[in-house]
Amino acid sequence: MKNLILSLTAGVACFMAASCTQQPQTTQLNWGTFNIRYDNPEDSLNNWQYRKDTVAAFIKAQNLDIVGMQEVLYNQLEDLKARLPEYAEVGVGREDGKTKGEYSPLFYKKDRFEVLDSNTFWLSQYPDSVGFIGWDGACCRIATWAKLKDKKSGKIFMAVNTHFDHVGVEARRKGALLIIDKIKEIVGDQPAVLTGDFNVSEESEAYQTITSNEFVLKDAMKIAKETDGVKYTFHDFGRVPQAEREKIDFIFVTPQINVLKNYIPEEGKEAGKILSDHNPQVTTLEF
Repeated sequence: MKNLILSLTAGVACFMAASCTQQPQTTQLNWGTFNIRYDNPEDSLNNWQYRKDTVAAFIKAQNLDIVGMQEVLYNQLEDLKARLPEYAEVGVGREDGKTKGEYSPLFYKKDRFEVLDSNTFWLSQYPDSVGFIGWDGACCRIATWAKLKDKKSGKIFMAVNTHFDHVGVEARRKGALLIIDKIKEIVGDQPAVLTGDFNVSEESEAYQTITSNEFVLKDAMKIAKETDGVKYTFHDFGRVPQAEREKIDFIFVTPQINVLKNYIPEEGKEAGKILSDHNPQVTTLEF
């Protein structure tokens, strides 16, 4: 009996020690932001019909778990869904809250993530008013979000994807504040990632609003442990002179997220290789 008690005591001690040293499971994923350029007939050989296979192939080659896209029209959304069957998506057209106008959709690997909640809001004084143009904006702008659960680790986090106005300074600043408020409201202090085409560089008021707010979001490229590729995103199908190209697409993360890698591929130089008038940005995140 004495030996049995000693054995049980030793077993319990070993179990407790193992439990104490067990590391919490982390989530690691590849996340992208990508303005795919709307389907514009005037783009000639850079038109969507010549790029759609290349765009889908890039997403697969980068093994993106989640990607926020901008300037996606309904026919482009359908093209991507057909070519990316392993992904599901959330998002609506900004003009009617259904299929009209540009989407800012989030594509995610449907076998890995469970969507707990999702929606789209308008960057305006009335976020639930479909098609409303906010502040000094030139057109209506949206943010699409999803509250996701990683089926592997059980971690819950938020993805937000947007496309800021190209004219309205106030619209961009107040849009940034609105998105921050939505993140706090929906996931609080849980991890969140904001992707988008912000139509401005890091010197802008909108960028400073995002990165210096009390609820801080960090520029993923600046805190990445490893970086590769070019440092700009917009090149207008290679027409902007190299020295004048700017980074106007960003991935922002909450402080509890580690950025392991950041990659911006240089635009293709050969016919049939170009992805868009913007370079995508790809990060490897861990939390």
